[in-house]
Amino acid sequence: MSAVLQTSASNAAIPRGRAIEPFDVLDACHQQLVTALQQMGDLVVYLQEHGVDGKAQEMARAIFLFFMNTARQHHLDEEKHIFPALISSGDDELVRHTLRLQQDHGWIEEDWLELAPQFESIAAGYNWFNIDQLSHAVPVFQALYQDHMALEESLIYPEAKARIAEWDLQGMGREMALRRRGATKAAG
Repeated sequence: MSAVLQTSASNAAIPRGRAIEPFDVLDACHQQLVTALQQMGDLVVYLQEHGVDGKAQEMARAIFLFFMNTARQHHLDEEKHIFPALISSGDDELVRHTLRLQQDHGWIEEDWLELAPQFESIAAGYNWFNIDQLSHAVPVFQALYQDHMALEESLIYPEAKARIAEWDLQGMGREMALRRRGATKAAG
């Protein structure tokens, strides 16, 4: 099992009664995203050299599951808990950057919806993927995500930390934990 799949599965199961630090979860997801994006590039190179085999299937399955589940939960966390406080801040530059990040989420999802069937087919052991398309699309997807995360880490998260009250953070953590526990039960 790959590191991305192991890590995303362990983050999804948050023990009951344990406080969740929302920005720790968001930061950890960014670390997982960096790994998953690197694994995407590694898989493309591997496919060019070896084609679909057991290792390629395992890599593709981990990538597919991560972006279908953990990455989408991460975007939901931001849309629900981070972005609203910043959009209502009255700071024009902050609002502009936050709206751009919301738009990025749409572009990321659109790009993923084009890539997902290829990763899913590789995970199933099929050879109908298009290596030329993957070779072109994966670097674009990686660059979009990396630029997106850089803006969040340099501006958005620090601003949100400064603006979100402690009681809001506690509620945010509870909601994130409950949603992840629900997702774990649904998947299990």
